[in-house]
Amino acid sequence: NIIEPKDLEKFFNNRIKVEGKTGNLGDKVTVSREKAKIHVSAEAPFSKRYLKYLSKKYLKMQQLRDFLRVVAPNKTSYELRYFNINEDN
Repeated sequence: NIIEPKDLEKFFNNRIKVEGKTGNLGDKVTVSREKAKIHVSAEAPFSKRYLKYLSKKYLKMQQLRDFLRVVAPNKTSYELRYFNINEDN
């Protein structure tokens, strides 16, 4: 695996801000993991775009930003995909 899901889960737990403070998840936001999927559910108002921002920040930190991108396959989720690099040029 390129990305360790448990590391990304830990990153989300440490970095997600609730009411302007990091590490303040409480019971309003939960981050859980099953195999390679990470679920973030929130009772408080929570931006999906903020998760995309954090995911990109994680990829940059791991120096994977040049190889992976964050894509929304539907309205409630994101997934990480490889860039399609064509050798036809």
